[in-house]
Amino acid sequence: MLVVKRRMVARAFFFLPAQCLFVEVILKNSACIGCLRLVFTRKRTQRFRQPQILRGRLIVIVMMPCVTGKRTTPKLQVASCRWQSIVVRNFWEEHMTKITVKTPVIEIDGDEMTRIIWTMIKEMLILPHLAIDLKYFDLSIENRDKTDDQVTVDAANAIKKYGVGVKCATITPDEARVKEFGLKQMWKSPNGTIRNILDGTIFREPIICKNVPRYVPGWTKPIIVGRHAFGDQYRATDLVIKEPGKLTLTFTPKNGGAPIVHDVFDFKGGGVALGMYNVDESIEGFARACLNYGLSLKLPVYHSTKNTILKKYDGRFKDIFQSIFDKEFKAKFEAAGITYEHRLIDDLVAFAIKSDGGFVWACKNYDGDVQSDVVAQGFGSLGLMTSVLITPDGKTVETEAAHGTVTRHYREYQKGKETSTNPIASIFAWTCALRYRGQFDNTPDVVAFAEKLEKATVGAVEAGFMTKDLALLVGKDQKWLNTKDYMQKVAERL
Repeated sequence: MLVVKRRMVARAFFFLPAQCLFVEVILKNSACIGCLRLVFTRKRTQRFRQPQILRGRLIVIVMMPCVTGKRTTPKLQVASCRWQSIVVRNFWEEHMTKITVKTPVIEIDGDEMTRIIWTMIKEMLILPHLAIDLKYFDLSIENRDKTDDQVTVDAANAIKKYGVGVKCATITPDEARVKEFGLKQMWKSPNGTIRNILDGTIFREPIICKNVPRYVPGWTKPIIVGRHAFGDQYRATDLVIKEPGKLTLTFTPKNGGAPIVHDVFDFKGGGVALGMYNVDESIEGFARACLNYGLSLKLPVYHSTKNTILKKYDGRFKDIFQSIFDKEFKAKFEAAGITYEHRLIDDLVAFAIKSDGGFVWACKNYDGDVQSDVVAQGFGSLGLMTSVLITPDGKTVETEAAHGTVTRHYREYQKGKETSTNPIASIFAWTCALRYRGQFDNTPDVVAFAEKLEKATVGAVEAGFMTKDLALLVGKDQKWLNTKDYMQKVAERL
């Protein structure tokens, strides 16, 4: 608290702590006042002309922005005033109590524009409200390269230890990225590494804002994509063939039995080849996770494969799903009035487009990667989709934004330009993690905070405050905000 006593002062400045969110200004026994002005930067001020005096004193609540990047000191300027005393208080610290999160959460930082947004979310929306122990892992492409990707493995094991992790979007390098960052090698997808260590199923659900038009207008109910998070293309071995020769597939039994050898192809020249796998235990966990998820929401579950082509590989998925449904879930589904059905993926894609939504779609790993983006875009934007990985036992969760690192915006940010990047999916990554943390810890106030933050985030959009990508969907007359100003609106509603 800062108290200053003066008389007949034309102008005074009071420097305020940069981390302060709210400032309460009280002018006692003020005779007259011309202007109150809060100076954030050279270009940004907030003015209060002729404030109302209540019961012999004047009170102004000032909403201050959280400062990221360069450290600045906000400054309160009181001009043309006579007073006996002025009190400036850090309203937030004196009047608000942080909610305690009992168990640590694993925080996994990422790359490019989403990394910038990640810091803003923490400083503006999370840390001011929560007393939380964040176990931090830096999964930037530079640090993964520096540690030979060991940091990714360490982060995954930490999630297994503490039960909940929240992850920022990261770069999966291709040839161009290897050259750009001077990487030692083309590291595998960090998401793939984490998912293979945790195992489980990724559930992706659209975030619906009433005023954001849908590209598929018939979708009035959410479509939840359950994506198997183990094996297939994401743990495959692929190679470039540079000369004629025979490609074979060999399985060598551990008990010493005769190897099983399949001739795959006789190459007459150059080409490419791929070998991938999955395991019954993971497929069984995938089936139970999807069927339990549908049962909990009382939504039908559809499982898609291409078993007419991959008769043994996809056929195994189909058979395991059907067996587990018949033995463990059939009676429960009938009692809930919902159904389970397997369909060819091309048939289910056509069905989904014609439907009104309202079902869980169980997809293999790569199919889920593609279809979740299709569903997100159909509901309006890739920035409006949650992504939650749940292990088969339901005791470990990793949440993330279901989109990339927004490189194009990051290039503009590097030039010193403001961007209007949609942070909603990243905000929901935090809220989903906090909701599960609260459920696991039996701390309902943490769950309630997560729900309030989600309502504030969607509520800001529905009140007309949004980033450019959503404004373009709403219409040409819809105004839009840069990222920081949008999050400021969310902070105000929170």
